[in-house]
Amino acid sequence: MLDSLRGAVEAGLLYALMALGVYITFRILDFPDLTVDGSFTTGAAVGATMTIAGIPPWLSLLGAFICGGLAGVCTGLLHTKGKINGLLSGIIMMIALYSINLRILGKPNVSIRGEANIFQTESSQFWIGGILVVSVVVLLLLFFKTDFGLSLRGTGDNNRMIRSFGANTDMSIILGVGLSNALVACSGALVAFSQKSANNLMGIGMIVIGLASVIIGEAILGARTVWRALIAVVLGAIIYRIIYALALRVPGFDSQDMKLITAVIIVGALVIPTIRRSLKEKSVGKKRTEQVLASLGNDKAGGAR
Repeated sequence: MLDSLRGAVEAGLLYALMALGVYITFRILDFPDLTVDGSFTTGAAVGATMTIAGIPPWLSLLGAFICGGLAGVCTGLLHTKGKINGLLSGIIMMIALYSINLRILGKPNVSIRGEANIFQTESSQFWIGGILVVSVVVLLLLFFKTDFGLSLRGTGDNNRMIRSFGANTDMSIILGVGLSNALVACSGALVAFSQKSANNLMGIGMIVIGLASVIIGEAILGARTVWRALIAVVLGAIIYRIIYALALRVPGFDSQDMKLITAVIIVGALVIPTIRRSLKEKSVGKKRTEQVLASLGNDKAGGAR
């Protein structure tokens, strides 16, 4: 039990980078980017093939980061310069990446067992994953405080107003989507190193997992400030993997039920805050009613005297 929970936390740290990327597009930019399912596999494919070619794992991870960023930039260009709907731009790039990833891998599945690996020991996955996640969160916090970072946040909040101030919103979208998919690809490479293999289908459903992590984290910690939102996303990714690991231990569930478990987790994350808000509103309404009745009773008592 403890081993499975530890494994869930370690996996959550690796997938947290992907969740942070999803947070940038869906929450910061308000951009429905479906490139994630393709760029996650791109990162895994690039990381695996570069390592097999004899390139050091850390440079392979950097290569995955760059290639994922280029995929995101292409999506941003399709939307801003090609005037294609944002959702459709992501779908087009996701489809294109399926073939590109197969070209990179050379075959549907590639093993990197026996090759150099970022994770040399079982415990290194936790520490390396944790250090990477903390570093990325700190860098993102610093980035969002820069002029361009503020422009990026403003583009998602009110595109027209930011454009009236002279900001290049097209560039903000292009680079923001690029940064998002770079983090997603980096997560894909780390997962490939962890599994010691990469395959062309490992990215399917990643966008749903990323959204689930964002929603769960926001439901627990909230998202009033950027730093709190980033920490919430990381926490959400870890909690998602823990819930998933516990669900698989329930009799009758196995790995083929992953999508169903994900759907149930997302529904719960969306419904629980709504129920909590409704109960809070009822409590407030009840208190107000009691106060009104009490004031009416005092008025009557005063009039009787």
